[in-house]
Amino acid sequence: MKKKLAFLLLWIFFTSISIFSQVVIKGTVIDKDTQEPLIGVTVYDQSSKQGTVTDLDGSFSLKVPSIRDKVIVSYVGYQTKTLNSSVNLGTIELLSEVIGLKDVVVTSSIAIRRKTPVALSVIEPEQIELKLGTQEYPEILKSTPGVYATKQGGGYGDSRINMRGFESPNIAVMINGIPMNDMEWGGLYWSNWAGLSDVTRSMQTQRGLGASKVAAPSVGGSINIVTKSTDATKGGGIYYGMGNNGYNKLGFNVSTGLSDNGWAISLLGSKTWSDGYVLGTEFEAYSYFINISKIINDHHQLSFTAFAAPQWHNQRAYQDKMLVTEWQKFKEKELFNPTYGFTQEGKQMAGNYNYYHKPQISLNHYWTMNEKSSLSTALYLSLGKGGGYGWQGSGPNAASLRNSMYGASNATGLLNTEFRFAGSNYRNYGAIQKMNADPAQSPNGSQLIVSNSRNNHTWVGLLPVYTTKLNSNIDFYGGLDLRYYAGVHDAVIVDLMGGDYFIDTDSRGKVKYKTINGIPANQDPSFVNEKLGVGDIVYRDNTGYVTQEGVFAQAEYTEDKLNVFAAGSFSNVSYWRVDRFYYNDEKSAVGNFPGFTAKGGANYNLTSNHNVFANIGFISRAPFMSGSTSQGTGGYFMSMATSNVSNPDAINEKIFSMELGYGYRSKIFSANLNAYRTAWNDKCLVSSFSFPDDQYGYANLSGADALHQGIEVDFKFKPINNLEITGMLSYGHWQWVNDASGYLFDSNGNPVDSRGNIVDPLSPEHTKVNVNLDGVMVGNSAQSTYALGARYTLLKSLTVGADLTVYDRNYAGWTMATGTTDKSFRTPWMIPSAGIVDFNANYKFKVAGLDAILIGNINNLFDQTYITDAMDLKASNVKEPVDWKKDVAVLYGFGRTFSVALKVNF
Repeated sequence: MKKKLAFLLLWIFFTSISIFSQVVIKGTVIDKDTQEPLIGVTVYDQSSKQGTVTDLDGSFSLKVPSIRDKVIVSYVGYQTKTLNSSVNLGTIELLSEVIGLKDVVVTSSIAIRRKTPVALSVIEPEQIELKLGTQEYPEILKSTPGVYATKQGGGYGDSRINMRGFESPNIAVMINGIPMNDMEWGGLYWSNWAGLSDVTRSMQTQRGLGASKVAAPSVGGSINIVTKSTDATKGGGIYYGMGNNGYNKLGFNVSTGLSDNGWAISLLGSKTWSDGYVLGTEFEAYSYFINISKIINDHHQLSFTAFAAPQWHNQRAYQDKMLVTEWQKFKEKELFNPTYGFTQEGKQMAGNYNYYHKPQISLNHYWTMNEKSSLSTALYLSLGKGGGYGWQGSGPNAASLRNSMYGASNATGLLNTEFRFAGSNYRNYGAIQKMNADPAQSPNGSQLIVSNSRNNHTWVGLLPVYTTKLNSNIDFYGGLDLRYYAGVHDAVIVDLMGGDYFIDTDSRGKVKYKTINGIPANQDPSFVNEKLGVGDIVYRDNTGYVTQEGVFAQAEYTEDKLNVFAAGSFSNVSYWRVDRFYYNDEKSAVGNFPGFTAKGGANYNLTSNHNVFANIGFISRAPFMSGSTSQGTGGYFMSMATSNVSNPDAINEKIFSMELGYGYRSKIFSANLNAYRTAWNDKCLVSSFSFPDDQYGYANLSGADALHQGIEVDFKFKPINNLEITGMLSYGHWQWVNDASGYLFDSNGNPVDSRGNIVDPLSPEHTKVNVNLDGVMVGNSAQSTYALGARYTLLKSLTVGADLTVYDRNYAGWTMATGTTDKSFRTPWMIPSAGIVDFNANYKFKVAGLDAILIGNINNLFDQTYITDAMDLKASNVKEPVDWKKDVAVLYGFGRTFSVALKVNF
């Protein structure tokens, strides 16, 4: 008995030792190419069947009974690694599953935390997949410091984004290192790239100067998007999602994996369709992606990529802002669409319709020259084809008729009431057809017709980047940025709206620049009275050309805790246009604008937790070729639509920027603090302008100066493995600081005098206005934004999250008026602040042995009514108090929307 008791006590003793002597396995997981720590990587011990995930600094610790078997390290998008178990696994480098990623990283100027001295935010593909839902692609950035994203009119892909108060043309957008901004006006139509959400592997926003190597610099910052490229692992997935207002999305992806002879192919396709959230904004969109990679040998690799997102969508235009009191008159309230209506045959019609297909094709070659040097070369081609519908008028009231077809009047903020059904206020397109068909009302053909403003382009570029290691501390990058662009712009009649023909009195009849048989066109009766039909050209017919030759170089010094870089670039941009409508196929003078950048910065890691950085830079940038009324961007040509005459006041814009930053990182908490100051001089901009009789147009202004400065804070807190809390605060002070001057144009782009009458652009009657903007706050972007979010894993497979985003200090756009003597401007009306809550959840499970995930999103959970865009209609050079009920036209943000999606991987 004593022996049994002794044996039992001995067994209990050794069992207790085993229980209380667990071993802790530690390590840190990083990306092999970027050396960035990876957060949320799964670390699994095979023997104990226990696992954990990496913390905010990429580190992990896992308690196991003993070290006996293998440890498996896995992360979405990376090759799984199996290691022999050890107390200290050290630094574990995971290699991307994507072939050719290193090539893309070099070309794309990917920034690295605690090394690259820039303000940086990273959006992982998992965030896009789990949070985007039915939102627009740029809205995934809305909780990023300094960013303001809005849907504008609310049509598919009609969103815009601002960064640190700068509009889209001043934010460089790159996909795999290839610039996407339009070569003529600098902006970006997100509807052309809505399919990016399907193929994004990573997304970076670099605010301020950024790390971009291309020779065309940004002002507000850059958005770097890296696509999925070719997967080295065989497999794929299918996706189906649905949401409010008939939203549906169906997609697939498949990859062959890397074959024994070095080939790999990845394909992706999707279709999205919906009735639209706003009345009459139906859309149908597709996206496709193909990548073919070939590893030739250890030194050479080729990759071919083609990506596009063809789509059509009905719109509610940004011009359709109306008074708050006006919106409330309609049954649909803020979802009303002023251009929604019906034809004589009862067919639904939208006055604003857009379609586009813009394939982006690139061939990348990566050459590993030796252990120190490599050459990455990207040859790319962009082919754009599409357009948007608009209205043309004929007869003595042509301009007034055409402007009445805009849903709302920019001059009054009231609904244009002509041709509407009583009660519903829907557009009565049948009344227009009836008017055009009646000889008594329209003896000279159709008074109003629909034209399609087509924009087709061919864009070719070459971007070689040479990288070498000069010594153990210094890396050198250098390359070329070569581009050629030709954009064809015309407008073709697509619907005579019940009439037999159309006479273009609004543009052709008043042209003084084109001659027919040696006499001015406006004096040739046969030309003025030409009867036009479907397929004939109206309004415009020209081609704009842009070429750019650039060279850039950067040296980067790294030693222990210090990283320093100095970079510079030089480029020459050339503009010219050939006009076939207002001129006899005449080529304009060529404008050449040499420009340069010089920037530098340093990052110092004080400890493993703390780092500080600073950067400074100067940019001399060419003005854009053409202006954009929607983005407030001026241009080199007086009017891209109607004139070969260049703007004599257009000179290079000068930008001086500097920034200080501090970062903290630990296992459970990370935070960043940035302070910036950007002085922007000699800016070209476009402003709305009102004329007598409630007509409106714009002014192409030059010489404006602005100062953008502010602070930004963001943090991430992970007190326990299952809970992650994020937050952001961004406070900006952005204002105009001097005078500006420029020329007036009507809404069709014709040069006008102070009463809105069309004149010769070179004549003294072409009115030039002078305005004093000093002290006026920059509008169209919230100067203060705040965000707070949380994500919690309830079970191993179920995760829920919520995000609050607050917008504050958002000033309306401003309008000028002719006939006033006071040139001093006042700051426009400020939009009321708003806080929006979004909810998301996902559940991971198995279907027939395959990995599946169910994703749900509710955006604007509490159905908050709020204003995103506004226009101060009372002229800012009239110093009278603003009555928001009478003087401010607005657009609203979306109310509550939802979506649910299922994705199965195989």
